Amino acid sequence: MSGISLAVAPRMEPEQSVTSSADPMKPPQQQKMEHSVQQQSAVVGGLMGSLRVIELQLVAFIMVFSASGLVPLFDIFFPTFITAYLVGLSRLAFPALHPNGQGRTTRRVESPEIFKGNRFFKLYVLVGTTIGLFLPLAYVLGGFARGDEHAVRSATPHLFLLSCQILTENIITGFSLFSPPVRSLVPLLYTTRRIFVIVDWIKDVWLNNTLPANAEFKDVAWFWFGKILAVANFVYFSINLFGFLIPKFLPKAFEVYFRERDEIHFKFSEDKRAAPNNISTSYHPPSTKKSD
Repeated sequence: MSGISLAVAPRMEPEQSVTSSADPMKPPQQQKMEHSVQQQSAVVGGLMGSLRVIELQLVAFIMVFSASGLVPLFDIFFPTFITAYLVGLSRLAFPALHPNGQGRTTRRVESPEIFKGNRFFKLYVLVGTTIGLFLPLAYVLGGFARGDEHAVRSATPHLFLLSCQILTENIITGFSLFSPPVRSLVPLLYTTRRIFVIVDWIKDVWLNNTLPANAEFKDVAWFWFGKILAVANFVYFSINLFGFLIPKFLPKAFEVYFRERDEIHFKFSEDKRAAPNNISTSYHPPSTKKSD
């Protein structure tokens, strides 16, 4: 969705479930087709279980980072403010549209995809997930193992905010309660904040961290790994914000939203104009017969 979200399967709703009972009255070809659909549903259900596992892991990361005292209070309360702001926008400014009524949803279904990327975009997402999530996580865990409190304290705020961002994206993407503009603001707001956090990370590893004169090779490699990783995150997410989210992703979300709203308005006006005609054609006055 944003160039950093994990690749997860869409949520399955009760309305999308497929019954496993076979009707003997149906032809064999139709039964075979239904069996194939059931197998695909089972695969999607397994992937949905993986999604829940990923979300639980993110919640665990968030709780550990919050309780460790390594994340500033402003960054801890930042996700709460963003969540309240997005809920307000979804109710007041950009309500979710539905063909059965503007701004009202009659069921929970998967939100439509805003941006469909090619193979290069998928590679871009993979690189961002590696640079932004996996390598910083390895850096923090390595800092714990080496007793490097400076490295842990420098990278933890970025990991905390990124975990909150991915969790929020995964949750709101699975429901149609949030419109595309609201969904597009999640990576935009989080990435903007994280760039400032990454700048502080760069200051810590480049200005406030020194290497002993008689350091071993593994210490030198660890020292430069932290420096390069901080700069790589700053470069990637700056490109992500100014080269993708603002010029491409955000306008696309508003385009999808307003196009859907115009289609609903047009359909509603067409139905409203057709209603009197249907009433007039279906009404037949009673015939009167004269008595001889």
